[in-house]
Amino acid sequence: MGSLHDRAEGYDNGMSAARILGVQWRKSSRSNPNGECVEVASLLDGRTAVRDSRFPAGPALVFTRAQITALLKELKEGQLGDLRRPFQ
Repeated sequence: MGSLHDRAEGYDNGMSAARILGVQWRKSSRSNPNGECVEVASLLDGRTAVRDSRFPAGPALVFTRAQITALLKELKEGQLGDLRRPFQ
């Protein structure tokens, strides 16, 4: 039996990032120097795991390549600008 990284079906949103073994977590070179940023890891099945750098063993979110591409496109185009406003 291999690690969770060897079994694509073993990844679930919200699972502990500590259970995602054999990956290289990385963050942007433009990230906050205070450590308040997210880290990403590429999974063997092509998906991307995301975790909070302040809580490396905390929950991870797992996204498909299409989901990550759509998110980055919307961020670059400023389509998520309303997320900066407080909830009403």
